Amino acid sequence: MSDGAEHPGWRGKGVRLRWRSVTPDSLEPETRIGAWRVVSREGHGSYGAVYRVEPVEERAGGPYALKLALHHRDPRFEREAELLSRIRHASVPRLYERGGWEMPGGGVFPYLVMEWVEGESLYEWAEQRPRTSREVMRVLGQVARALEATHAEEGVHRDVKGDNIRVRRGDGRAVLMDFGSCNYRRAPVLTRQPPPPGTPEYYSPESLRFQWESRQQPKARYEALPADDVYALGVTAYRMVAGRYPPDWEMKETEEGYELVEPRWEEPETWGALAPELAGLIRQMLSQEPHERSRASEVAEQLEQAERSAGPEADEPIVARQARGKAEPKARPKPPRRVHGWKPWMGWAVGASLAVGVGWMGGRLSVEGRAGEGRTEEAKVGLAEEALPTVADGGLVETGQAGVGLGMPKKPFPGQRRPPCRPQYEKEINGGCWSPPRDAPPPPCGDNAFDWQDGCYIPILELRRPSTSE
Repeated sequence: MSDGAEHPGWRGKGVRLRWRSVTPDSLEPETRIGAWRVVSREGHGSYGAVYRVEPVEERAGGPYALKLALHHRDPRFEREAELLSRIRHASVPRLYERGGWEMPGGGVFPYLVMEWVEGESLYEWAEQRPRTSREVMRVLGQVARALEATHAEEGVHRDVKGDNIRVRRGDGRAVLMDFGSCNYRRAPVLTRQPPPPGTPEYYSPESLRFQWESRQQPKARYEALPADDVYALGVTAYRMVAGRYPPDWEMKETEEGYELVEPRWEEPETWGALAPELAGLIRQMLSQEPHERSRASEVAEQLEQAERSAGPEADEPIVARQARGKAEPKARPKPPRRVHGWKPWMGWAVGASLAVGVGWMGGRLSVEGRAGEGRTEEAKVGLAEEALPTVADGGLVETGQAGVGLGMPKKPFPGQRRPPCRPQYEKEINGGCWSPPRDAPPPPCGDNAFDWQDGCYIPILELRRPSTSE
């Protein structure tokens, strides 16, 4: 069922009326959507725009946020609404209403009305002033409780990260936001091709292994489990206290091709002084084996207990280590002879190989060192490092999903082919070479490509022959 809208774009002159163009992400204040009136636009992403709204008729509660789909009958909104309707927790936004806005000119666009959370993202909160281990354990414990409530309803968030957690002003409570990538048991399948929803830097080891082992099976689907959410919370915690992501998985060159290599572990204490209780829990959440991470409920209990019982060192600000060069990471036996940073590229490298029929195992993902450049620039944000911008070109302003499927970036990715592009199956867009996936439908492109004008595109890697030298 759809709700009509009244929009201030109507302008009258005598009996002649004209319509000023309106789209789901350009609604003006006073626009009515069902029983709600737009106050202001607060953010947008590839799939939805977020507005602050107020009820047309007075009602208790508020303030309210309205998340409006950018694509006609987007099924992601129904899935998000279904899971949110089941969850009742102080660290999960309350869902008040779901509906469909009938846009003048055609199309029904789903919307959700939720509790408005006034505050800043977890990473922004961490940058405001030096935080202590006790403060960090408190907010992480609240997020773990939100995950506990989500998992109790047979759901998974699938995009846990600091950008999707808001620390509310006033009471300082951490609230898990943006369930747009969520899933729940027996939900309809929406993502039919790799990679899975979410942000590559937060993928669990088991997700990465699955994607690698099934890279030549376009119909293979990874089923995220609660342990994936716990791992992503561990990545969030590591980045928050260390100012960088945990060490990345790598690819080792062998005579048979390439294989995944477990990363060299770097303790979070390497980068910032923090309480041993917090460091231990971060290590636990980042365990390679899912069963070693503990359930979200157990992680929450451990964080809450540590917050209460930790010694005076937990009240010291987390600051950068002065002598970082002296801290050696724990080495694995027999390191590979040649490795390349891999995880940030998984999302669209696999898609590129499927789209143009190029087996990317036969070439390096990028020139030595280039694969890490873009990721390092994004990763240096946290308590132990001076903050740098975190929203890349084409990324979300406020809500939505990151990674593949975002709006077209304004510049090429590191390692992406530059012009001249091959005109048979490549197109130059914003200084890079792009290709439409094989049998690609028209936009919206979903989780596997970038929207551009009237088509879907994926970036083309600069493939090179692997070196045969040691």
